[in-house]
Amino acid sequence: MANDALQQEMLQESASALGRLGRALEAALAAIEACDAGRGTDADRKRLVRQAGTALWHLVVQREACGLRSSAQLYRDYRVPQEVINAMGIGPPADRR
Repeated sequence: MANDALQQEMLQESASALGRLGRALEAALAAIEACDAGRGTDADRKRLVRQAGTALWHLVVQREACGLRSSAQLYRDYRVPQEVINAMGIGPPADRR
């Protein structure tokens, strides 16, 4: 009985983490779009792409931890640009100013 409750709590936390990480990716992608709309410099855009790559990496890792191995649908659902996919998991996380 206690094992069932623990398992349920773990599933709820996994789902919650996926939601938080998905929203973080959405926010990072929206920041790139805002920059592209003329509200940022080239340096800003590079930083935002790195941040989005880090957010994508976090979401992919969490999904894989939940047993969701394929990311192709994720990229389509979130309309992730190829440059963000390319930036996923490379280098240190971008400055979070």
